[in-house]
Amino acid sequence: MTASVIGISLGHLSSFDAGLGEFARRLGEGLAGRSAAFRENKLRLCFHMPEHLHGAFGPEVDYIAYRPRHRFVPWRLDRCVLWHNTFQHNVTRPPTAVPQRMLTVHDLNYRYARAGLGSWRDALLTRIAIARSNCLVSISDYVGEDVLRHIIARGRRVTIHNGATDLSDAPQRAVDGLVGQRFFFHVSRMAPSKNVQSIIGLARSWPERTFVLAGPAWGHSKQLHDELGDSLPNVRVLLGIDDATKAWLLGHCEAFLFPSLAEGFGLPPLEAMYFGTPVFLSRLTSLPEIGGSQAAYFDDFSPRSMRATIESELPRLQAQRDDIRSRARLFDWSACISRYTRLYGELISGLAPRARAAA
Repeated sequence: MTASVIGISLGHLSSFDAGLGEFARRLGEGLAGRSAAFRENKLRLCFHMPEHLHGAFGPEVDYIAYRPRHRFVPWRLDRCVLWHNTFQHNVTRPPTAVPQRMLTVHDLNYRYARAGLGSWRDALLTRIAIARSNCLVSISDYVGEDVLRHIIARGRRVTIHNGATDLSDAPQRAVDGLVGQRFFFHVSRMAPSKNVQSIIGLARSWPERTFVLAGPAWGHSKQLHDELGDSLPNVRVLLGIDDATKAWLLGHCEAFLFPSLAEGFGLPPLEAMYFGTPVFLSRLTSLPEIGGSQAAYFDDFSPRSMRATIESELPRLQAQRDDIRSRARLFDWSACISRYTRLYGELISGLAPRARAAA
């Protein structure tokens, strides 16, 4: 019997850097690792993504090239019984006549951004993607509640928490000049919503402490690197670090600072928590759901208040490293992939008899 197809769309995603790329990579690798079980059930995985990324998940799955026209023009993917759009700004049309169309919603961060063309565009894309779906997966309870409050959506709604990558046993590469030093660490793509400027303000008012910021070698992090130059001797901006360097920084920093203004989940804090590293978060959006009582929280972002929070809460967190690690282990990529796999099966088993027989 010819296999039916599950299409997984990464849309126009250009790389696996940063949070969305990390999600796409882990989901793709996890599903591809279970491709044999899908084949046993007469199901074939087909990843819809730019051609330069084809092959990223190995030879046991299929690939179809993303084309910009797929956003507007009806198109076909033969025997496709389920279409999974992996993020809400991907407005690729599901293939014609596919009966199940699910979407993973990572955030409604446009609601928390400054009003402008960018936030208007993100709102429009999100609403289009949701309208083209009949099953929504949110990556946190917070995101699910946000969607329920602000967007009319039909069909099933499910929360599947992301996993986080445990680098605590990975090879490590030390950073010159930081060995044996105390430092605070932050990693993100450093967009305005990440609130990195509050860390810069803290560093200016706390010159005796060292702050290390890391991000991709492009975009906002590259801009911050160039703007700062050598103007703040107690701040280092590292660009394009690999996992070995990140693992060393996460494992050797005194605390991880993540005062983000808008997060659908929060992968970087959990990566730090796998090391038992004390983590300081904002109280906004999804972060309290992720950090729980095993993190500390900034009540405001003035340098004086942030410093007071760090100085008062750091001893507590340093004494709870095992609890911090246990909290991080609640968010596991294998469990995440299992939830998606089960959901695929539930959606396909709910098809009409003729389609179910094909599946």
